[in-house]
Amino acid sequence: MSEEGKPGPMAGTGGISEEQLRKAEAYVEAEEGVTNRLAGWAGTAVTTVAVVMSLFHLYTAVAGAWPFTDFPIIATQPLRYAHVAFVLVLSFLVFPFAKGYRNRIRWFDVASGLAAAAILVYAIEGGEDFTDRATLPTTLDVVLGVVFIAILIEATRRTTGPIVPIVALGFMVYALAGPHLPAPWNHRGYDVSSLVGHLFITLEGIFGTPVDVSSSLIILFTIFGAFLHQSGAGKFFIDFSMTLMGNKANSAGRTVVLSSFLLGGPSGSGVATTVTIGAVAYPLMQKAGFEKNAAGGLLAAGGLGAIISPPVLGAAAFLIAEFLKISYLDVIWMATIPTCLYYLALFFMVELDAKRFGANAVVFEPDMSLGQLTRRYGFHFISLVSIVFFMLWGYSPTLSVFWATVLTFALSFLNRDTAMAPNRLVRALADGSIGVLTAATTCATAGIIVGVVTLTGLGLKFSSIVIAYAGGSLLLTALYTALIVWIIGLAVPVTASYIICAVIAAPAMIKLGVPDIAAHMFIFYYSVLSEVSPPTALSPFAAAAITGGDPYKTTLQAWKYTLPAFLVPFVFVLDPQGLGLLLTAPKNGSWIDIVQITLKTALGLAALAAAAQGWALRRAGGFERALLVFAGLLLVFPSLLEALAEAVTGHDISHTATFGFVVLAAVLVKQAMSPAPSSAQAAE
Repeated sequence: MSEEGKPGPMAGTGGISEEQLRKAEAYVEAEEGVTNRLAGWAGTAVTTVAVVMSLFHLYTAVAGAWPFTDFPIIATQPLRYAHVAFVLVLSFLVFPFAKGYRNRIRWFDVASGLAAAAILVYAIEGGEDFTDRATLPTTLDVVLGVVFIAILIEATRRTTGPIVPIVALGFMVYALAGPHLPAPWNHRGYDVSSLVGHLFITLEGIFGTPVDVSSSLIILFTIFGAFLHQSGAGKFFIDFSMTLMGNKANSAGRTVVLSSFLLGGPSGSGVATTVTIGAVAYPLMQKAGFEKNAAGGLLAAGGLGAIISPPVLGAAAFLIAEFLKISYLDVIWMATIPTCLYYLALFFMVELDAKRFGANAVVFEPDMSLGQLTRRYGFHFISLVSIVFFMLWGYSPTLSVFWATVLTFALSFLNRDTAMAPNRLVRALADGSIGVLTAATTCATAGIIVGVVTLTGLGLKFSSIVIAYAGGSLLLTALYTALIVWIIGLAVPVTASYIICAVIAAPAMIKLGVPDIAAHMFIFYYSVLSEVSPPTALSPFAAAAITGGDPYKTTLQAWKYTLPAFLVPFVFVLDPQGLGLLLTAPKNGSWIDIVQITLKTALGLAALAAAAQGWALRRAGGFERALLVFAGLLLVFPSLLEALAEAVTGHDISHTATFGFVVLAAVLVKQAMSPAPSSAQAAE
C-alpha cells in the first residue's frame, strides 16, 4: 500500500499545523493499528492481494457463498475460511510486528500469513469429514488448530493491540481450568483436544456468527465506504454542511454536527471522522470563539455519532442483526430515533454553547452556492441512502450493499472531478479490504470468547450472578450491565465489547423481561460509549491534538456532550413505552405511543442539556439547574420515577411526565420574565 493511498484528513485544513495532524493521526493508528507504508514491489503486492480480496467478496455477494466446494451442513462455511485466510495474509503484510519493524515486510510476516492460509485450505479440502471430527479431532487437527489460534491471536495483537488477545487467552484458560475454580464459576473443564475441536472446527467458535457477519456484510460495507471516499463523498458532505450552515452565529458548531452525521458512511470510524472534520472545522470554531476543550469535546461527540448513524452503522450493528435473527433493515429502523435524539441533543448543546461563549458569526465564502454545489455533487446523497432503497425494494442486505457500491461507481462519472478512473478504482478496492482487517480479526478472536461461553455455560452463570447481586431489580441489573459494558469497552474495541457483552450480559436483562432487541441495542450503545471514555478515549484525545486542548479536559467535555443522549438506552429498557424509540410499538400500544415517547424524551434531553451547560434562555443559577435536571428526569424516565414515588408514598402516582413538562415550562417562563443580565454578568 503506497503512502498516498492511506486515507487521511481532508484537504484545506486552514490553520491546522502538520504537527497537530500528525498527533491526531497517531490516535487513528491507535484505533486502527500501526500500518506499513510500502512502496515498490511490496506496495504492489499488498495492493494486489487487497484488490483480489475485494473482488472475491463482491463476486460471492452475487454468485453465492462458494462456487467450487459443497458443504452440505453450512454453505457459508468455506466462505468464512476464505475470508479469514485473506484477512490474516493481509494483516501480517499491512501491520508490522512492532513500530520498529514498520515499512518493510519481513520473512516471518509472509510465513505467518501463508501458514494460516495453508491451514484453512486444509480445512476447506477436508470438507464434511473435517467438520465431522469436531468432537474427536485427529492429532494433526489439534496441532494445526493450536498453530492457527496462535497465528490469529498474533494478527489480532497487531491490528487491535494486546487487550483483545489477552482476554481471549484468559477465556481459554477458564475453559481448561474449570474444575479448579471456585463456585459458582467452576465447570467440568475441557482438555486441549476438546477445546481446539470446538473453537477451530465447529461453527460455535472462531468461524461462528461474528466471522459469518464479517465475511458477508462488514467487508462489503467497508468496500462501499471506500468507494464513497474515493468518489469524493466525504469532501462534498463537509462542503455541503459548511455552505448550508455558513455565515450564521453558530455556523461552526452546526457544521460539526451535520457533517459528522453525513460523514459516518464514508468514514466508518469515530476517530477518523473526528480527525477529518476537526482538520477543516476547528479553525472556524476557533474564529467563532469556541474554547479549545469544548471544541474538542464537540468534535469527539460528533465523531462518535458516526458509529451509530444509519444507514451505515458500526460493525457491531451487523452483529445485532445476526444475533437476533432479524434483517439489517430492522436494525437501521431501530437505530433511527435514537440517532436523531443523539444529534438533537448535540444541537441543543451546540446552541447553548454559542450562547455561553458568545459565538461570533464566521464569514465563510464558498466556491459555489448551495444550489450549485448540490446540482454538481448532490448525487452523493443518492449513493449514501441507496442501500436502504435497495433493501426496501426487496434485496438482501448483501445484495443491497453490492448494488449500492456499483451505483456509487457509476454515479461518480457524472462529474469529471469525482470520476473513479482506474487508479481510484484500484485504490477503493484495496482500501475496502484493508479497512476491514481490524474488525475482521476482532470478530475472529471474539469467536474464541463466544465459543468458550457456549461451551462452559458461562453466559447463564454470569446472568444469574448479576441478577442475584441486583436482587432481581431491573434498574440495578441495567446499571450493572451498563457498568460492565463500559469497563470492558475501556480496553477493547466497540465490536469486541459488543460481542463479549452480548453473550454474557444480555441474558441477564432478557431474563428479567427486557425484550431481546432492547437488551442488545442497550449493549450496543454502551459499547460505543467507550470511544469517549478514558483511558482509551481515542476520539477526544485526537480532537485535543487538533485543538491544542488538554486531552482529559476534552474527554470530560465529550462526556458532557454525550451524557444526555446516552440516557436514552435506559428508556427503552426501563420504560414500558420505551420500545417506541426503537420504532417498535409496545405491547397493546400504537404509533401514537411511539410519537409520545419520542417527544417526551426529546424534551427531557433538552432540559438535561440546558442543565449540563448551565444555560437555557440565559445563564441558569444553581437552583434553576437543579430544576432542569429534575424536569429532564421526569420526562426521560417517567415510569421509573412513578415506581419510586409509589414505593415511597404507597400510592399509585401517574402523570410525572406532565409534571416534568410543567417544571421545565416554569423555568423557561421565569428566565423569560427575568431582567436581562448586564454584559459583564453575561460574560462571567
